[in-house]
Amino acid sequence: MMERYDIHRSIPAILLALMVAATIFYAFVEVGFGEPEVDKEDSVSNRFISNSTQETGSSNFVTAVVVNYRGFDTLGEVTVLFLASAGMGAIVSALPAGDKRKRPIPPSLILTAGTRLVLPLIILFGAYVFVHGHLSPGGGFQGGVIIASGLLLYIVIFPEWKAPHKALALSESLAGLSFAGIGIIGLAVGGIFLDNVISGLGEAGMLVSAGLIPLIYIAIGIKVGAEMTGLVARMKGGDA
Repeated sequence: MMERYDIHRSIPAILLALMVAATIFYAFVEVGFGEPEVDKEDSVSNRFISNSTQETGSSNFVTAVVVNYRGFDTLGEVTVLFLASAGMGAIVSALPAGDKRKRPIPPSLILTAGTRLVLPLIILFGAYVFVHGHLSPGGGFQGGVIIASGLLLYIVIFPEWKAPHKALALSESLAGLSFAGIGIIGLAVGGIFLDNVISGLGEAGMLVSAGLIPLIYIAIGIKVGAEMTGLVARMKGGDA
């Protein structure tokens, strides 16, 4: 017979939770979020909107902020993604292999033919997204994930395919070094990490413009695509 639950035992925990909630609320209640008057001349939003294209050469304000003004934070985000991918890969690699005697149901001709037809288009679209990140919505993270999703489709339809883990690791490493190297160049020349030292290159709105920003997004796109593809391949199992 189950014991009757005594709510009196939970009163200390409830009081403690309420105290913690009240403390957090009091700590943040006076913090101002956003700017009520974004059209002020000295507001941060107006500063970016008015000067980002001139200072970075990027037609996309979001890209200018992510890759230039807060580029050091973006490096941290890429590092977190790498650590998460590496950790998940290590965990998956340590798991026991599944029963390989079970043969999966082979995909139909429509799926195999359609995958071979669509995969190049998915990769091309992903590359387009991160190459044009300084001109339109998108960028390295989005383009890399698009490419990885296309390769995930290929792995699902063709489970016997073995991903080239060494090539993926090399691509990811070179892309990460390129990102850090561009940041160091900006630090050495302009005194700011990831400073767009050649922002005047090209005309704003054209593909060849925004200085180093397209190169940064290309590096991020290759890095993210290689990381996600390698992680998915390790979850599937099998070595190159």
